[in-house]
Amino acid sequence: MKELQHLNKYFYKYRTRIIIGVIITVASKIFSVFVPKYIGSIIDVINKQIQNPNTDLNTFKSTLLTYFLIIVGAAAFSGIMTFLMRQTLINVSRYIEFDLKNEVYQQYQKLSLNFYKKNRTGDLMNRISEDVGKVRMYVGPALMYSINTLTLFVVVIIFMYKQSPTLTMYTLIPLPVLSVIIYKISSEIHKRSTIVQQYLSKLSTFSQETFSGISVIKAYGIEPQTYTNFEDLSETSKQKQLSLVRIQAFFFPMMILLIGLSNIVVIYFGGKQYMAEQITLGTISEFIMYVNMLTWPVATVGWVTSIVQEAEASQKRINEFLKTEPEIKNLNPNPSHISGDIAFKNVSFTYDDTNIQALKDVSFSIKQGETLAIIGKTGSGKSTILDLVGRLYDVQNGTITIDNTAIQQLNLDSLRQAIGYVPQDAFLFSDTINNNIKFGKENATDQEVVEAAKQAQVHKNILNFNKKYDTVLGERGITLSGGQKQRVSIARALIKQPQIMLFDDCLSAVDTETEEKILNNLKKVTTGKTTIIVSHRISAAKNAHQIIVLDDGKIAQQGTHDQLINMDGYYKELYLKTTK
Repeated sequence: MKELQHLNKYFYKYRTRIIIGVIITVASKIFSVFVPKYIGSIIDVINKQIQNPNTDLNTFKSTLLTYFLIIVGAAAFSGIMTFLMRQTLINVSRYIEFDLKNEVYQQYQKLSLNFYKKNRTGDLMNRISEDVGKVRMYVGPALMYSINTLTLFVVVIIFMYKQSPTLTMYTLIPLPVLSVIIYKISSEIHKRSTIVQQYLSKLSTFSQETFSGISVIKAYGIEPQTYTNFEDLSETSKQKQLSLVRIQAFFFPMMILLIGLSNIVVIYFGGKQYMAEQITLGTISEFIMYVNMLTWPVATVGWVTSIVQEAEASQKRINEFLKTEPEIKNLNPNPSHISGDIAFKNVSFTYDDTNIQALKDVSFSIKQGETLAIIGKTGSGKSTILDLVGRLYDVQNGTITIDNTAIQQLNLDSLRQAIGYVPQDAFLFSDTINNNIKFGKENATDQEVVEAAKQAQVHKNILNFNKKYDTVLGERGITLSGGQKQRVSIARALIKQPQIMLFDDCLSAVDTETEEKILNNLKKVTTGKTTIIVSHRISAAKNAHQIIVLDDGKIAQQGTHDQLINMDGYYKELYLKTTK
């Protein structure tokens, strides 16, 4: 259970509730065992009355009534305590589930972009949902029934031993057998639980990718093939689940068998002691009820063991991510002031997941308030520069400075708060257009939202929707066209009013007329702000203070628009094509 030790901090956090729950559990079980004790006493009183009919009848009735009231009172109190036990311990499990999900989610947000390239969304979702759910069963029902079973065992055995030590020893004979069975089967459950959770992750990943790419699936007409693949994966997952269930199924019949054997032992040896006048008939009845009181707790030993093993497997999967160290760390806890001077000096960068060298000895600098345009063929390293400015990755060779400070020495939160980033593939959330734009500035007024939309040339499009700015977008903004998504994404960056603006070919899906209007607006709103524009179009680059042309990760050309069109190379060729 070493993986589950991660949860000890939560047990400590809620120790008061757990201690109260344990006390309530002990009180509940103590009162519950009074019922068999006094039922046995009633049987002895009745048996004595039958054997001695001349005994005072009023005393007999008074004794029966007293025992009856004690039984009813003990049962009622035990029931109330059991209710409070569930309310206490099960509630703790929900609190721990809440805390653990938040811990996992916070870790997900800390992990670098590179982590998400190596792990699939479905697997991430499964660990924060299915795996955490398995762990909750351990900190809730499994904990509660373990305390319940242990308490009941101790209390019942103490009561049994007081009544008849010899009969108690005989009754406990099946317990060593039970221990061996649990030990043998639990290790197998752990192995099979791990495999089941792995296949649940595969199913989640496959489903998530299918839903995200449904338009491609339909366009290529591969629904039957996709269904077949899903069916095969589901069938394999089902077989793994059935394999786990088969081993779990051994527990309950085995527990019932052992309890049955205990009953036979009680009746046989208890009967012999009764005939030898060593114990009373009430004691035998009492023992039979005690043994049957242990039936459910003993039966739950297998269930609890199964839960613990599944939780161990799930927590191990959770710990794998919780123990992953973020590649990008905030080395400066103090806020940093960002003005916008950016300099790259001999920067080289290679993606470790593909081993592709995106940048090779790149050097340039931009002053605050200037605009840099980056032109180049696909795969030349343009987007990588933007990722490095936002510190989504750390450079391996060379240095990047902002305001003459190494980028790693800046407060990470301050750096990213100072950046307005518009990606090439605009991502919008399944929320209203208004809230999607406010994502850049949470406390923005409606007027600021409208103004940002106007600057991004998307205001008129929004007014044509039935609910205008309150229109709820589909997943990933599927409700909008490609150009509309890009412009809403631009509005989201503009409303933030950051010191540094990064535009990653974000006008590729708009027509040239709209592009010209947006660029004119950007020229106004980016005054005094450092701006980097990545584009394939000369129109987006020509007004920049500085233009660099990337080719295979290297700077092939560098200068202003007027300088580059008079210089042989890629920029001039692109310019001549657009002016024909």
